[in-house]
Amino acid sequence: MPRSSRLLIAVLVVSAFVMILNETIMSVALPTLMVDLAIDAGTAQWLTTGFLLTMAIVIPTTGFLFQRFTLRQVFFAAMTLFSVGTVLAASAPGFPLLLTGRVVQAGGTAIMLPLLMTTVLRLVPADRRGRMMGVISIVIAVAPAVGPTISGVILSALDWRWMFWLVLPIALLAFAIGSRLVENATAASTVAPFDAVSVVLSALAFGGIVYGLGSLGHAAEGTAVPVWIPLGVGVVALIVFVLRQIARQDSGRALLDLRPLRTPTFSIGLGMLSISMMALFGALILLPMYLQNVRGLDTLTTGLMLLPGGLIMGGLAPVVGRVFDRVGPRPLVVPGAVVVSAALWSMTILTADTALPVVVAIHSLLSVGLALIMTPLMTSSLGSVPPQLYSHGSAIFNTVQQLAGAAGTALFVTVMSTAAASRLAGGVGDVAAQQSGIHTAFLCGGAVSLLAVGASFFIRTPAPTPA
Repeated sequence: MPRSSRLLIAVLVVSAFVMILNETIMSVALPTLMVDLAIDAGTAQWLTTGFLLTMAIVIPTTGFLFQRFTLRQVFFAAMTLFSVGTVLAASAPGFPLLLTGRVVQAGGTAIMLPLLMTTVLRLVPADRRGRMMGVISIVIAVAPAVGPTISGVILSALDWRWMFWLVLPIALLAFAIGSRLVENATAASTVAPFDAVSVVLSALAFGGIVYGLGSLGHAAEGTAVPVWIPLGVGVVALIVFVLRQIARQDSGRALLDLRPLRTPTFSIGLGMLSISMMALFGALILLPMYLQNVRGLDTLTTGLMLLPGGLIMGGLAPVVGRVFDRVGPRPLVVPGAVVVSAALWSMTILTADTALPVVVAIHSLLSVGLALIMTPLMTSSLGSVPPQLYSHGSAIFNTVQQLAGAAGTALFVTVMSTAAASRLAGGVGDVAAQQSGIHTAFLCGGAVSLLAVGASFFIRTPAPTPA
């Protein structure tokens, strides 16, 4: 692979990592922001929910964007949006401008990750894609995992605005280097027609589902809008959106071409990755609750305890990619699915007296399993898609990841809240009720993980396609 292509991918990887980091960096900061900006928890949560909603709405349009515009144009749009959003958030005097900055940031982030995947598929030969996808899996899995740790460290010494000021120079440096390196290595392939109806349907479908799932875990607390309304609107809009894309895709007029789903390797891999992302985001939300509410740890200590798992996942990802290039997906995916399932079942034994090194070990075991799964699934699934559909395959992949993350969070939190409320009603104390709820949620996660174990035996090595 030419040196210019390697440098180009490196710039895209750094840019995507910084952007995805912002997806979870606010989670630890919400209590601080509630005090500083004089807002309640429901309002503060929109800083994360708004980011996820924007991602879910923009990502499905990226298949169209990559066909309509050149790589250079799309890169400039993504970096401009993210940089402007970061400045707005860092200089925000109050909540409205901070939320605006987060939404603008998310617009750039939603474009960058599918752009990175599509570029790798087009520029990297098939026999070297595993190691490159290993690097990308660092962006997808490690950046969200270390986000809370980084924000905890920053907040322990600095004002919350420094979470954005410290990111800005990195983003601007990547922007400057990219402006020199990014050429039109992937040119616009067709003058695709703009389908405004599909854009509206996409926003209603994916935005409604993500918002509804995100609100599901807090439904018991009472929400301004009943959860079933956004979920119902989202599901109906999704059905209409899918039917419209199927009717338009054979003529090349679809906003999101769904033909990659006809490939069994792509569909099975996508399903397995969805379960893995549910496990990752479910653990990311429940383990901090366990460590803080049951064990009484502060946010900084909680973030540091989750750091080893993120580092392990990041260290293993390139190694797994190289092994994949030699042996294919199944020898990695099958044991990876078993390890993820074992880790989730192990989390069901956590109690108020469990030694903290055991908690770190179990989380690290989960990270090992996810590292064995992520890279092979991404590489084999996207590599099975015909080259002319790479951009749409990447868009589908990243859209489903967002939905799976939201679904995992909703599933774990809803089960935990319901079980804890039931125990409280039975006269159990707060800590014991929280512990019982978390135990039940991890039981549910362990049961779901068994589906991934079964599906892992159906993963195949994709047929060779030209780079």
